[in-house]
Amino acid sequence: MINQVGNSRPTLGGRTVALLEARRATELASLVESYGGVARHAPALREQEATDDGAIRAFLDTATRQPPHIVIFQTGVGVQRLHAAIERLGRTADWLALLNQAVVAVRGPKPTAALREAGIRIDRRAAEPYTTAELLDALAQDELQGKTVALQHYGEPNAELVAALRSRQANVLEVEVYSWQLPEDTGPLEQLIRDLPGRQVDVVVATSQAQVRHLFEVAAQLDVTLDLNRDTVVAAVGPVAARAFTDRGVRVDVEPAHPKMGALVNELAKELSR
Repeated sequence: MINQVGNSRPTLGGRTVALLEARRATELASLVESYGGVARHAPALREQEATDDGAIRAFLDTATRQPPHIVIFQTGVGVQRLHAAIERLGRTADWLALLNQAVVAVRGPKPTAALREAGIRIDRRAAEPYTTAELLDALAQDELQGKTVALQHYGEPNAELVAALRSRQANVLEVEVYSWQLPEDTGPLEQLIRDLPGRQVDVVVATSQAQVRHLFEVAAQLDVTLDLNRDTVVAAVGPVAARAFTDRGVRVDVEPAHPKMGALVNELAKELSR
């Protein structure tokens, strides 16, 4: 083990770090390399944009008939793609009018930035670590019984959030503008899965629950049993990704206090420098 001396920066010490991230893989790899690690790309998902605007049109038509009391945005890319689709439909003015009359809630900093860029005010914000629990806490004082809540999903339905809103007797109006799919080329991910039992990888890093799910799905397709508790350090950017591991019996060794990639790599380097 490499010892951390005094206040010197921790290091990954040349260890191989497998990254399941796709969209921000270059940024994450640069962080790993800046801490002296070797980044290995094995993307476990891709964002597939919805190509049929019919669902967006139906969502807008319903929202116009039943103006939402609350509109919830969960991701920055979701905000951008939803607004782009609405613009293609020529319905921007209608949508902005609905938002002006509604309580606008966000799950984290990315949708916050996207809404601010669009000039849309924000009324409710989830606290760190920006999970469904914190979002529901932010809405705890809002009366939802009989009210319509419009919900922009992230890559897959947030069943936990929908169930919680409906338990408060809200009418949930859902919209999905993209989905999380496996990469078109799963070769790097498949090779990673084959190499893990041979201890050719020191660390596996996940930044979303979908990455973890796809990792195990592809392993099952390859008939490979993953045992990440033996010789692999497992790092998750936040509690949602961490729970995806623990639900599959995997111990999470590193989870930063703040769910950001920089904090994740720094905490990983500290753990490996001890």
